[in-house]
Amino acid sequence: MLPRTVGGMGIVMFVDETTSGGRTDGWGLEIAEERLAVRELIRRRVFQEVAEYNARTPGVFQGLVQPADAERVLNGYALRTPRRIDPEKQTELALRAFAGNGFLVLVGNRQVTDLDEEIDLVLGTEVTFLKLVPLVGG
Repeated sequence: MLPRTVGGMGIVMFVDETTSGGRTDGWGLEIAEERLAVRELIRRRVFQEVAEYNARTPGVFQGLVQPADAERVLNGYALRTPRRIDPEKQTELALRAFAGNGFLVLVGNRQVTDLDEEIDLVLGTEVTFLKLVPLVGG
């Protein structure tokens, strides 16, 4: 039997930005599909960051949204009691945050507003998660 080729896989770059001007270096995730709904893109991103956290269980979770029973710290979220994070629950929190305008999703320079919208994942696709930071005194 011949080995399967992985030539069809593409890397999607995830970048986090905040409205206050912060920006992460970004990280890549291999995705085999050429088109994917925004809901599934968010799910895969969350599952990847939760898997990385659960493998190491560091003191701070650096993810898209704040887990339940965690507090915001400088570089992410500190869990009050160290534990594994449930990727399904974390995905639900992320989808609710998207629906409630907790963050925006930009594909290239275009904002995507519908979780069911399918996006083309061409070579070099960059997906930006723009976290909306509340205005001080607003």
